[in-house]
Amino acid sequence: MATLKEILKRESLLAPGHRACAGCAAPTALKLALMASEDPIVLTCATGCMEVVTAIYPYTAWRCMFIHSAFENSAATISGVETAYRALKKQGKIEKKINFVAVGGDGGTYDIGLQALSGALERGHRFVYICYNNEAYMNTGIQRSGATPMYAHTTTAPAGKVILGKKQWRKDLTEIAVAHNIPYVAQASPSHYMDLFRKMEKAFSVEGSAFINILAPCPRGWRHDSSKSIEIARLAVECCYWPLYEVENGSYKITYKPKERISVSDWLFAQERFEHLKKPENAHLVQEIEKFVEKKWNLLLNREKTEE
Repeated sequence: MATLKEILKRESLLAPGHRACAGCAAPTALKLALMASEDPIVLTCATGCMEVVTAIYPYTAWRCMFIHSAFENSAATISGVETAYRALKKQGKIEKKINFVAVGGDGGTYDIGLQALSGALERGHRFVYICYNNEAYMNTGIQRSGATPMYAHTTTAPAGKVILGKKQWRKDLTEIAVAHNIPYVAQASPSHYMDLFRKMEKAFSVEGSAFINILAPCPRGWRHDSSKSIEIARLAVECCYWPLYEVENGSYKITYKPKERISVSDWLFAQERFEHLKKPENAHLVQEIEKFVEKKWNLLLNREKTEE
């Protein structure tokens, strides 16, 4: 495995000067993730934040082979490319190893692209799917998605007098990926960069499909200071809202356990999208979220313990 000094010597496949918002965590996560590959990369990217800010024709910020796919079919596109590669390699027309990556936000992964993703994982194509999860449709106006947390304020699930933000729990897409029995699945965060890098190294090394779900705070949608994105991501990990773990050939391993867990409210109240939960009459809603996080964390601990 590469050391930090070796990593820093590698060229970033996402060039500076792209048009992402100040403080956007997605470019940071993707830069680090792609640096884990020592081989050339072909990357497909669903319509969304990262496509819009990196590939406005005729300009591109990508230093690798890049294909802009539709919102719903990033995984299907990379499936076709990977299949063509195997055919050409069988014919002796290609010899070098190429890594294949599909990228999508939570809108293009949790929701619109879930069918294509499920099909690609079930077929077992050799590729890594990276979901940069900013927990809403940020590119089109901060609408709620399947990844949006309960009680978060969005433009399509606003917090008002009657409805207090989104009314449903977020979808657990990481576990949906695990259910496909693929070689490698993981959750990561840009706040724990070496953990993210190691997971991407593993993802690139497996024969078959891999899925990485990366939390990517969005200052515009989460309503926090643009300089605090990595800190907000760290708080999500430290309160166990976003646990860091991997599932390798069906075996669970938590890759980071906080020494002293912070309160979930420390993470919630660092973002204005949960501002309404600060009201005394909404304290029971915060407790409800804390109980949900505790339940999910204990379930994960039990799954890891079962594997021992």
